[in-house]
Amino acid sequence: MVLTQRRIGLVGCVNKKVGVPRVAKDLYVSTLFVGRRSYVERSSDEWWVLSAKHGLVHPDDVLLPYDETLTKKDRPARRSWSKQVLSAIDQRIQPRRGDVFEIHAGAEYREFGLLDGLRDRGCLVEIPTERMRIGEQLRFYKQAREHRL
Repeated sequence: MVLTQRRIGLVGCVNKKVGVPRVAKDLYVSTLFVGRRSYVERSSDEWWVLSAKHGLVHPDDVLLPYDETLTKKDRPARRSWSKQVLSAIDQRIQPRRGDVFEIHAGAEYREFGLLDGLRDRGCLVEIPTERMRIGEQLRFYKQAREHRL
């Protein structure tokens, strides 16, 4: 049996949310999240949300609104969060060597163990908006949507 390489999108949560319980893909309503979501829905075989509060979340999981962000957490807390997310990735996604993880999230979500952990599992990591400021990211997602990238 030959296992094919999978593309898995990971989308970072954002502060702007609706005020009532929703499935994760509809809870976050900022232009940035909508752009990220639209992009990974076209580029990936499956995608997941990286939630500061809940860790790895399936887009159809129902969440209550919350006010928590990794930007306000210290380095040890971010490392702990990354370990929790990697454990959830192992359980829920079961990554295989050669799988590609496409990450659409800020450095606070990526740089405290998540990238290294994915690479240690033999996965490839792509960060299409790495080093882009928010305005540049918004333009990137808008252009991708307009050109169906």
